[in-house]
Amino acid sequence: MQTTSKVLMIRPLHFVFNEETAVNNSFQVKDDTGNLTEKAVREFDFFVSELRNQGVDVTVVEDSPAPHTPDAIFPNNWISFHESGTYCLYPMFAPNRRKERKAEVLDIVKKKFHFHKLIDFTRYESENLFLEGTGSMVLDRENRLAYACISPRTNIEVLDDFCSKLNYRPVVFHSTDESGLAVYHTNVMMCIADRYAVICLDSIPDPAEKKRVTDTIVSSGKEIIGISHAQMNHFAGNMLQLENDRKEKILVMSSAAWQALENDQRQKLSQYNRIVHASLQSIETNGGGSARCMIAEVHT
Repeated sequence: MQTTSKVLMIRPLHFVFNEETAVNNSFQVKDDTGNLTEKAVREFDFFVSELRNQGVDVTVVEDSPAPHTPDAIFPNNWISFHESGTYCLYPMFAPNRRKERKAEVLDIVKKKFHFHKLIDFTRYESENLFLEGTGSMVLDRENRLAYACISPRTNIEVLDDFCSKLNYRPVVFHSTDESGLAVYHTNVMMCIADRYAVICLDSIPDPAEKKRVTDTIVSSGKEIIGISHAQMNHFAGNMLQLENDRKEKILVMSSAAWQALENDQRQKLSQYNRIVHASLQSIETNGGGSARCMIAEVHT
């Protein structure tokens, strides 16, 4: 199944602008207005309540005071969950993000969802090779496709290892912002749902790569809903399709992403699923990630 009704989210304790990730995340902008953690917690709590009101089973784990992990709110980069009790741990670019792999989080998830088979890719950190989970990869779980744009955080060798161990086929390409800088994570420029894909094709500069990605999406039976660079910059690619406890499909995004969409795009998406959005302004600005980055979907 492409979608799940169960997700893991980490409630922030010390959310701040992370200097270690800002070196290659152009979406991050430092906000010095103060009370940042308080703002992030308010946004997080409202977002969780919205998901729960829609019938999504949200497991919330409180971040711990030590070690200090400013980006703990984005768990999908260090862990992913798969069928048959399999879970994966990933090599992270920023040293302070590697500390997010906390035993207490794993213990809660393993106990609640009975995950028992670990596939550990973290050894690649010693070689400075990285693959930041479902940030680096956008998975078509039904068709076993792993879309990935190459960046300092997404290495093809680690990607190939993931695909070999979990039986996926890699779909590799390059994606850039309007300044020509590599898009740091694939999940900010595209989203794969059950019957459609939201993608910023304009960010793929190579025509052959763009055609290969387009053909792969179309041949997998999905409609392409294109977004612009400007919309990508407002996190319109950072969406995630979930389902609720009644098996109804839900598309989750931030309010900034929703407001960036044109009416025809909204109508197309609404034909496929209900839309849920929440304001995540402080998290987006300082963290450089949005709704999808905050959710580690739990497939069992």
